[in-house]
Amino acid sequence: MGFPEEYKKEIIQKGPLNFEAAALALFQYQAEHNPVYRQYIHFLRKDPNQVKDLSQIPFLPIEFFKTHTVQSHLFKPEAIFKSSGTTLQQRSQHLVFDTGFYKQHAQYLFEETYGPLTGSVVLALLPSYLEQGDSSLVMMVDHFIKATRQVEPGFYLRNHQELREAIKKAKAEGKKVYLFGVTYALLDLAEEPNAQELSGITIFETGGMKGRRREMVRDELHAVLTQAFGVEAIHSEYGMTELLSQAYSTGAGIFQPSRTLRILVRDVNDPLSVSSRAGSGGVNVIDLANVDSCAFIETKDLGKLYPDGSFEILGRFDNSDVRGCNLLVS
Repeated sequence: MGFPEEYKKEIIQKGPLNFEAAALALFQYQAEHNPVYRQYIHFLRKDPNQVKDLSQIPFLPIEFFKTHTVQSHLFKPEAIFKSSGTTLQQRSQHLVFDTGFYKQHAQYLFEETYGPLTGSVVLALLPSYLEQGDSSLVMMVDHFIKATRQVEPGFYLRNHQELREAIKKAKAEGKKVYLFGVTYALLDLAEEPNAQELSGITIFETGGMKGRRREMVRDELHAVLTQAFGVEAIHSEYGMTELLSQAYSTGAGIFQPSRTLRILVRDVNDPLSVSSRAGSGGVNVIDLANVDSCAFIETKDLGKLYPDGSFEILGRFDNSDVRGCNLLVS
């Protein structure tokens, strides 16, 4: 059996009243019931009963999602999310017990930042994600599109003219327009005539050149996009295959923690030295929505944590795989 269903309902409906207490309770459950996580904790010679603070929790290296089946109870998954990657890379796999929970939770987190989806228009320029398949981002955006009840098609591959026409129509009707786009596709769109037809909409840059263009630092990239599209800022989402929660940035590259997602930072030279205090280092994520897998993940991102819990992604550890969704910086 999984963690009590009441826990999931509380997570979706209002978030935990006490994040730390919820995280510690979930840790005790997963330390006992998740075989991979339990064995990892055992190898660290860590006694779960001695964990009384978030910084004492062992974080599972994200690579385990490539090499092991990470489950907190035995179940047949409704979906298996896979990370983006090339044919030479092994893709991470996240087994999802309840896709309805994932979609409803993602909608709540989005609407807490941007307001109701109903009556707005969500469009997506995500060719590489659509072509590879098994994408958590595609499932999330598809759910958002359905939640708007829009008549416009949501997904576009390389048919940019149709995309611009959909944007123009929605703007003329006074609707909020959200565009999710993979980096290289947005740059392609930005180089076309009349790119400023996209002014007045909210654009989410979803990270990743996918080998199509040279890599660019965030400031350079977003300067190009804001000028080309005539928007004030490029928005983004911090999320990844191995997470079921997201955090959003409305500009300046600063992500606000969501009610179920927090980060801690670890010493770059000592991965077991973790702190919840402000500072820079490796990014460790607590995702309370990862009830059925593992809620405590050591990522390959480098980041900066601010005193109010907001955070910035600064880059990647050397020699780590170039990933998609967890480079969604704004």
